[in-house]
Amino acid sequence: MASPSTALPGRHGAPGSGARRERRASRRFPAVDGLAIIGLSLTLALTGCTEKISEQDDVTMPTSTGSTASTLVTSAPLETATAAQTLPVYWLGRSNDDVFLFREFFPTAATDDPIVAALHTMMSAKPSDQDYFSLWNTPSRLGASVSAKNVITLDVSADAFGQKMDQGIADRSVSQLVYTATAAAAMAGLIDASSAVQVTVLVDGHTGFNAFGHVPLDKPLTRNPAFVAPVWIIDPANGSTYRTLPLKVKGQGVSPTGTLAWSLSHVKGGEVSDTYMTGTVSIPQGPNELGEFNFNLVPPPGSYQLSVYIVDPLVPGRQLGLDNKIVTISQP
Repeated sequence: MASPSTALPGRHGAPGSGARRERRASRRFPAVDGLAIIGLSLTLALTGCTEKISEQDDVTMPTSTGSTASTLVTSAPLETATAAQTLPVYWLGRSNDDVFLFREFFPTAATDDPIVAALHTMMSAKPSDQDYFSLWNTPSRLGASVSAKNVITLDVSADAFGQKMDQGIADRSVSQLVYTATAAAAMAGLIDASSAVQVTVLVDGHTGFNAFGHVPLDKPLTRNPAFVAPVWIIDPANGSTYRTLPLKVKGQGVSPTGTLAWSLSHVKGGEVSDTYMTGTVSIPQGPNELGEFNFNLVPPPGSYQLSVYIVDPLVPGRQLGLDNKIVTISQP
């Protein structure tokens, strides 16, 4: 990836480089008595808690984004149960002047509690895509349980909330917690994905904590669809290298027309240069419906920036909900 002095246009700069550049970029547990707890009620005793150092623009966001992309996602369906031992983790990421939630997957051991493991990764690990970020601190304690009423209860130590941020980022960070917990529970088959699921957050065993100084945790929480990225590229992963073709592109998006635009640009000497090819891809669900998109590319060997976005119907040339990845095609 590019060094701070040669950061790619449209990409975030490396940590410490100043202001951010524009965004570039089943295992089931048996049910028990109806009033009992199902799944694991587990507390992690974590040591070596360290605070993350965040860039100033990560902790703030505009009060008004002026982007229609932030209102496109109106529902946020749960992930589906799977036997694969992977952890879904949501991160924050910038697109245009807004901040959205993006998901990555991480490996896990079969013996791990899926909810606790996913949240611990979210609070302690780094995203695979360097354009994503998280402002949670590693907690000294973290527990999770699931009731027969489809309620996930989390118990987090107060030291996880040490970062300073504004209201907008605080709202999104709490949603990041909710999305990660519900995704992990759904993929592990711990909840009924066909019914509404709620998340109750306790801090040191108590309700009513004011998260990050802005969000009272005094009632059950649900997924807020407005925070889901309107476009995100799931595959290929940022920085990946492929030796076989076609390059299979997979992602999730929504647009007023049911169509997204994409481009593939050369990357030379750490800089994005000329556009090699462009095109469009349809979202099978149609206009204004969130759905998965797929298309294949067969470029010659080289490094490229893959971009997928919504064409702004009001401003020609403006790219809404922009997400992109750097990918290398090598000789077979």
